[in-house]
Amino acid sequence: MKIAATHPALPGHFPGHPVVPGVVLLDAVTAALPAHAGGAVRVTGFPTVKFLAPLLPEREFEISLVARRPGQAAFEILAGDARLASGTVAYEAA
Repeated sequence: MKIAATHPALPGHFPGHPVVPGVVLLDAVTAALPAHAGGAVRVTGFPTVKFLAPLLPEREFEISLVARRPGQAAFEILAGDARLASGTVAYEAA
């Protein structure tokens, strides 16, 4: 997947040198979660999150989710060989 250069969050983050905001990346994790969890879910939090490297608009990336325990998954956001972010997401059935 990728975040389009026309995404509305990019002009202010940062003018002239756009970087995809962390909240947009977390929204992508939220969007990927139902396929991992096997149905509709409601995110209840992100207990841990580390942003390790910036993501530029139009750069391809992928999200990896691994179950940790019921209602919690570990995630990684990867672009090529680079790990951009990692953490855990908590959720419940919707």
